[in-house]
Amino acid sequence: MLPKLTKLVVVLLILQVLLPAQIVLADTGPKPTMDFAFDQTLVESDLQVISGILYECDQPDCSDATPLQEAGPQRFTCDTTSCHATAYGFAPYHKIEIEFSDEQTRQSNVFQTAGFASSYTVTVRPDDLLVKAQFSLGFLSPIFIIIIACICALVGIGLVAGLIVFLIRRSKKT
Repeated sequence: MLPKLTKLVVVLLILQVLLPAQIVLADTGPKPTMDFAFDQTLVESDLQVISGILYECDQPDCSDATPLQEAGPQRFTCDTTSCHATAYGFAPYHKIEIEFSDEQTRQSNVFQTAGFASSYTVTVRPDDLLVKAQFSLGFLSPIFIIIIACICALVGIGLVAGLIVFLIRRSKKT
């Protein structure tokens, strides 16, 4: 019995020495995002996005604008038809500056963060950009939302009916 216990203690001590004593932490949680879709109905030619900059601002007029810094997953990227931003946290106000294939750089109006996973429509105009937030519940489809609302309504009706039955039975006992 003693040799087995000694072996067990030795193995546990070796494991404690070999395994790290501290837990390794990583930032794996969800990050706020912004998606920008471009509407080009007001310009004559079909333009492609060349590059872009997302400016972060604390002031409503964006007088303190600074570009979103690239750090880890935090960045602002564009492909030819859309742009996407991921950050550890966004400032309350923003504006974007996009260079298009017509070699013109356009700036947007100042806009606010619309939510954790924000979607925006960017209307490309001849001299500037107009950014408008799109209402979105993200990953929830409209049918799923309707089903959840119906289930909540049924549960609510059931609770009210149960309360009525409970009160009627209680009043009959007294």
